[in-house]
Amino acid sequence: MVETVRAKGGNVTREPGPVEGGSSIIAIVKDPDGYPFELIQRGPTPEPFCQVMLRVGDLDGAIKFYEKYTIGMMGYNESVVLELAYNYGVTEYKKGNAYAQIAIGTDDVYKSGEVVKIVNKELGGNITREPGPLPGIGTKIVSFLDPDGWKTVLVDNKDFMKELG
Repeated sequence: MVETVRAKGGNVTREPGPVEGGSSIIAIVKDPDGYPFELIQRGPTPEPFCQVMLRVGDLDGAIKFYEKYTIGMMGYNESVVLELAYNYGVTEYKKGNAYAQIAIGTDDVYKSGEVVKIVNKELGGNITREPGPLPGIGTKIVSFLDPDGWKTVLVDNKDFMKELG
C-alpha cells in the first residue's frame, strides 16, 4: 500500500514497521492534499476499515458524549474503533473541508435517533437530520453533530445493503 501511495503522489512520513512496544505494523502517509493517514496491517477481515481519529478540544466531554454509543453504535463486528485524540493544551481545532462524516450502521434508525436526542440534550451536539428515509433512494438515516461539531450519520443496515445491491 505504501508503494501505491508513493506512485500516486503521496508522501510517506513513517515507513512501515512495528509500533513501539507492540506487534502491529503501521505506516503513516499523506495524500497529495497533505491529509495524513495511518495504514495498519492486520489479519484477514471482511471489513477493511480500522478506526477513525477525531481531534477534540475537550477529551472528557467527548468521552462522555460517545460513551453512550460504545456498545450500540461505535463498533463494527468488534473491529472498528472511534479514536478520540486529545493533545494537551489544545482546546480547539479548525475543521478542514475534506472531512464529511462518519457513517455507522444501525438496525433501528428511529430508536438510535431517540438515543441521540437524549444524549444531545444531556451533553451537547445536535441532530442535523431527523430519522427517516432519504428522498429518491429510501435509505433511512439520522445525522447529528457531536459537541465538537463532527458529523455522524447512522444508516439503516438493511437499507444500506440494498443500496450496495
